[in-house]
Order: sequence, then C-alpha cells, then structure tokens
Amino acid sequence: MGGKTWDPVWDKVIEQSIPPEMLSSRVPHDVRKFCPRFYTMSDTDKRVFWAYFFQALAGTEAGLNPTSRVRHTEPEVAVVDHVTHRAVRSEGLLQLTYEDATRYGCDFDWTHDRELSVNDPSKSILQPKNNLECGVKILNNQIITQHKSLISRKSYWSTLQPGTVPYRTFAKQMINPPAACEAPVKAPKLTQQTTASVHDAAEGSGESK
Repeated sequence: MGGKTWDPVWDKVIEQSIPPEMLSSRVPHDVRKFCPRFYTMSDTDKRVFWAYFFQALAGTEAGLNPTSRVRHTEPEVAVVDHVTHRAVRSEGLLQLTYEDATRYGCDFDWTHDRELSVNDPSKSILQPKNNLECGVKILNNQIITQHKSLISRKSYWSTLQPGTVPYRTFAKQMINPPAACEAPVKAPKLTQQTTASVHDAAEGSGESK
C-alpha cells in the first residue's frame, strides 16, 4: 500500500498494543463493513485484523513512510501545537502531533526532539512503534471511550471520515481483509423435488423413448 513497504514488525507492534476492549463486543458494529465475522473470530484473528486496518490507515495517511511530515495550511487545521508552540505538523506513519502525547498519553518526547534537526528520523514521534501505539490509543478513545463509530465525521483522521477523498482511498485498500474476516460463502439453495414431480418426470422420460 502506498509508495513504501510495510514492515511485518509493525504488525506485531499493533497486535501487542490492542487493548482488550478493542477485541470485545464494544467495538462499533460498522467494523463488519470491513470484517463481517469480527465478533465471532478469535482474539488472535481480531488482532490480525487491526494490524491490517492500521496498515491501510498508514498507507492512506503517509504512504507507509515513517518519516513523513506535513505542515497543513488550511485555516481549520493550521493551528499552533500547544506542546511545541509552533505550527502543527502531522508526522509519522499515522500523521500525529506532539499534542497527542498530552491528549492520549503517547510516547513522544518533545524536550528531546527539539534539540534535533527538523527532519531527523530519530525523533521520538517518527519511531514506528511510538507512532502506531499512539494511533491505537487514539482509535480506542474514539470507538470505546467516546462510543463513536469506526467511520465517523468526528474521527481524528480525515481518512476515517465518510465522504472524504482519503476515506475512499482507505476503503479501496480494505477490500482484501484477512481470511478470518470473510463471511462464509453460502451453498446455492437446491430446488427440492416432490415425489410427485419425480414420478411425473420419470413417466415423461419413458414416453419419449
């Protein structure tokens, strides 16, 4: 997905950071749009699904580039980051900000990072583990704490807001979920013949000879 390659190690990071409530019936029902069998799968398979979900999210948000940095110019998002006291930049695989460390308890260290060059890949916010674990916390806040749908107009990410261009891109990347997600294929319903119809068919066959 995107221009970079997804590191399988990142799957493990996500799978290990998923809290129990994101494996439960508390997950909103629109998850079935992407994983029809979510509620009946094993916890292991649910963790695999979430890893797939975040891969698609990172593919849409940052093209799977862990050092991606974007400074937005749109008035509604071109605000000051209250941690850095600079214009907000969305950074890393899930395009997060230093403010998220305060809001969601993410492991971003601005005190350390401010001493590094702007594009230094060793910054804490750009570390895939930190970025992905933070993303899990943000999504957990949305769907569990706030009881919002998985796809919501008030999602942190525009990618998960219905009707947006990023959402359409994300949805296309979600068309091949893990096998455990897929609804079982129903066998075609056979027309049941009655004894009378079988008898009539046999008589007709005999008359044609």
